Amino acid sequence: MACVHYTKKARGLSLLSGGLDSQLAVCVLHDAGAEMEGVTFSTPFFAPDAARKAAAALGIPLHVVDFTDDEIALIKNPPHGFGGAMNPCIDCHATMIRRAGELMARLGYDFVATGEVLNQRPMSQNRQSLGVVEKASGLVGRLVRPLCAQLLEPTIPEQEGLIDRSKLLGLSGRRREPQFELAKKYGLVDYPSPAGGCKLTEKGFGRKLKDLLCHEGLDERRLVELLLVGRRFRLPDGTGVILGRDANENRLLAERRTPSDTLVAPVSVPGPTALLPRVASDADLEAATRIVCAWSRFDSFPGEITVKIVADATTTERAISRPYLRETFLSFQLT
Repeated sequence: MACVHYTKKARGLSLLSGGLDSQLAVCVLHDAGAEMEGVTFSTPFFAPDAARKAAAALGIPLHVVDFTDDEIALIKNPPHGFGGAMNPCIDCHATMIRRAGELMARLGYDFVATGEVLNQRPMSQNRQSLGVVEKASGLVGRLVRPLCAQLLEPTIPEQEGLIDRSKLLGLSGRRREPQFELAKKYGLVDYPSPAGGCKLTEKGFGRKLKDLLCHEGLDERRLVELLLVGRRFRLPDGTGVILGRDANENRLLAERRTPSDTLVAPVSVPGPTALLPRVASDADLEAATRIVCAWSRFDSFPGEITVKIVADATTTERAISRPYLRETFLSFQLT
């Protein structure tokens, strides 16, 4: 692909998700005379894979910033609230821009750019929200939105003649046809759909995240990362259960166990491994063993199931002599 290269005046960092708009922002700014690098963010809730692929196609360097601690802090206390799930989008975006601004200052660059389009998202990309994000990020005058710049006030790089404002665009609204035409112009052929990519916007994932926040909390990154693994249960006395869905997840749960965790797994039949970060009661531990049995292949082995329980440095075994129906435990299942 690629963007046409011109003599560069300004140097900027563009937030790069890997989506079409973020790629177009880089291309438009190239046309406007700027030398661009990308910056993307990595958390358990969204990965930088698409951004890496896009940066390679665009031929620009990419800075990957670990954003997990920032995101967890915003989930605990989102100044502008959540979207439809556990997604603090306005605060998340502002914090990303602020972090990019810190990188901009260290590298001696002139501005930060995004691929936002005015009114493309009614809640987070209206004129008021764009202003809130710019102010909260601390980059007033240094935040360039090349896809809708003609509809906004000129930024400092534009006023100083570092960026040719006439080459910037005035896109607005939710129609995607202008972006698709620009993609053809710049030879962009590989980009994900505009929706999706962040687990925080998914209501099912949000239920798991809120449950973890209310019980074990979000301070242990390992438990946050394990939200992506297995089925989740919350037992009557408060014990959380992470149940592996396949051999890979069973192996991962065993590997991520710490001495404070309890591990439950069938020995005599194929079945799932369960990780219990904290056991609240013997009754909950008994329920966890029954859940393991209910999701094991008990029907193929008509006798007892032997289950091992690993707690602290001790491994014990327990025989379960009758099957348990999965329906018994559905009221405890989060996902």
